[in-house]
Amino acid sequence: MSTLTPRQFPNTRLRRMRRDDFSRRLMQEVTLTPSDLILPVFVLEGENQREAIASMPGVERLSIDLLIEQAKEAFALGIPALALFPVVGTEQKSELAEEAYNANGLVQRSVRALKEALPELGIITDVALDPYTSHGQDGILDEQGYVQNDRTVETLLKQALSHAEAGADVVAPSDMMDGRIGAIRQVLEQEFLHNVRIMAYSAKYASKYYGPFRDAVGSAANLGKADKRTYQMDPANSDEALHDMVMVKPGMPYLDVVHRVKNELKVPTFAYQVSGEYAMHRAAFDNGWLEAEPVILESLMCFKRAGADGILTYFALEAARLLQTQR
Repeated sequence: MSTLTPRQFPNTRLRRMRRDDFSRRLMQEVTLTPSDLILPVFVLEGENQREAIASMPGVERLSIDLLIEQAKEAFALGIPALALFPVVGTEQKSELAEEAYNANGLVQRSVRALKEALPELGIITDVALDPYTSHGQDGILDEQGYVQNDRTVETLLKQALSHAEAGADVVAPSDMMDGRIGAIRQVLEQEFLHNVRIMAYSAKYASKYYGPFRDAVGSAANLGKADKRTYQMDPANSDEALHDMVMVKPGMPYLDVVHRVKNELKVPTFAYQVSGEYAMHRAAFDNGWLEAEPVILESLMCFKRAGADGILTYFALEAARLLQTQR
């Protein structure tokens, strides 16, 4: 009689279930669909305008009319939401970022146009001041160049409210100021905007993976050699990340934080496959070092396996097309 336990080889052969497509599909623990994806987009002024982003091949800044066409494609592919980021001209940048809450500003006009064209498409807006400040920081500076928390929050409240009044479904504060989530919720409630959701960047790290994004929105030149370590999180830490409905940014280097947030807080959890991650993958694809289609889907599956409910990714359109062909 065999002395092997039921889970020892050869009584257990794990490859049995891997042999055929039907059994692999039956035991698949995590699935990825277009409904898991959020497409980040960059909007600029003008009409019929598109600008390539050198550090993000395949991604473009688009004027509102062209953005609507891209949004229609995303919606048809089953992508439920866009995340909107503005490209603000130098003449609209200032020390106090007043353009951020202009009711007729680029973001506000974009939201209204998108909601008119596609009422059912979710629109997420970035609540942060760095596209609008002449110094490239996410807040209002004091005389020593330090970002003032409470003064910045006052401006963020105006910005968030202007986005919500324009029709944004979700406001996403990415600034990392203390206290801004509760303050924004209070203002939204006071203005009877009860159903506007807040996607808090509660775990945004002071990462070097954001470089191509800053090129895309035009804040890199203003920021210069300065950094954001006094308000974004230390890449060495994870305990301080756990708050609210959470966005983790960057994504793949911080999947341990995604996993902790989902398991410990049980809240809706999102992750951002940021511009640096996109740029690295795209360079590997373009040089033939990695095969694009399976690696795109594998990279996104990693987010789902870690616990992300949704993924912001510049690969959203490509991934959605691939997923539709696999049905």
